[in-house]
Amino acid sequence: MNIHDLEAFIAVVETGSIVGASARLNLTQPGVTRRIQNLEDGLATALLDRQSKPLKPTASGREAYEHGRRVLRALEDLKAGVSPQGEVKGEFRLGIMPYLSDAALALPLDSLRAAFPRLTLRISSGWSPRLVEQVARSELDAVAVCLAEGLAPPDELVRDDLGAQSVLLVASPSLGVPKAADLADLSRFSWVMNENGCGFRAFIRQSFEAARLPFQVGVEALSVDLRMSLVARGHGIGIVTPGAFADSRWRDKVEVIDCPDFKPQVRAWLLHRPPAGRLSRPIALFRDTLIDGLKVPMPLVS
Repeated sequence: MNIHDLEAFIAVVETGSIVGASARLNLTQPGVTRRIQNLEDGLATALLDRQSKPLKPTASGREAYEHGRRVLRALEDLKAGVSPQGEVKGEFRLGIMPYLSDAALALPLDSLRAAFPRLTLRISSGWSPRLVEQVARSELDAVAVCLAEGLAPPDELVRDDLGAQSVLLVASPSLGVPKAADLADLSRFSWVMNENGCGFRAFIRQSFEAARLPFQVGVEALSVDLRMSLVARGHGIGIVTPGAFADSRWRDKVEVIDCPDFKPQVRAWLLHRPPAGRLSRPIALFRDTLIDGLKVPMPLVS
């Protein structure tokens, strides 16, 4: 088996096309195709479903991808050497769920770039369930996710508990939500929320269902700034992290709602497959700076 053939196959799986793999590897498209065929011949099985667009691995291809990723990581570890002071280079594929992106995309990434200038960061965003699957399959090197309290990550992953995370409930004064509200009060209004897959949205929905109260999402939007603008214009109740609230240009247009019996909360985790190898120091630095970034005080409700 040729390592270059394996690299070509992994590039096709991760980019979804021969064209994308060709650009990543700086090879011609026929060259990428030839390497894939060599690997398939060596393994005596089809690794790609060539009828799918984008290209997707077959069942055998999925297994080959997971093993191949570990092989390439081991080779990168070997190149980096065993010295803890050895230079770290190559790729660091990091997945971050949207709630954590405000904290994760500032100081932690600046620190990583400063400490490991030859390390290429490949950042992807997604909802926690999907990110957990991707790191478990070695598609990502590490992920920062939020899970509902009591829901533990898979045992086969290294799990760093980043602590409980809360959000603020915010609304425009024109909406008429009581500043000191209970769950029944909140159920009378529409909500401005992330798309399905957001852990906080699931927590809120489950809380309303448990109390036999309606939960209506009026607007879905992924952008924090867009959601805050919609909340400020009276389109519904929203949730926002303390850090995003402090930095928002809309903060003076909304008010924080106090609901003593309802505090949306999840637990943040940093997950990766063992062993971390050459990425042990970057992962540790990202974890420590992310924890610092999440330490934003909750504003007092006036």
